[in-house]
Amino acid sequence: MIALTDSAATKVGQLIKAEGDETLALRVAVRPGGCSGFSYEMYFDTDKAADDVTVEYHGVNVVVDPSSAMLLEGATLDYKDGLNDAGFAIDNPNAQRTCGCGQSFS
Repeated sequence: MIALTDSAATKVGQLIKAEGDETLALRVAVRPGGCSGFSYEMYFDTDKAADDVTVEYHGVNVVVDPSSAMLLEGATLDYKDGLNDAGFAIDNPNAQRTCGCGQSFS
């Protein structure tokens, strides 16, 4: 299952608060596609399947489907807000190869 750093959890919490719906959870998924074979998908969701994996980080619920959870085991979602690095980034130890955009892997 993917973990969130403190900065990622804080930023996601701020975004959920801005949406005005405290029932939202961050769904992280891995889908076929992208230039390296798989791509990451992140969005806010209120639906939860019975077999979804849910973990809470600093008040933020993260939901992952079972297939994606296997590919995200040991991965970390971070958020940076600097001049050189800004935005969310996933560090996935399961990725053997990544592309330049940082959004797809194999």
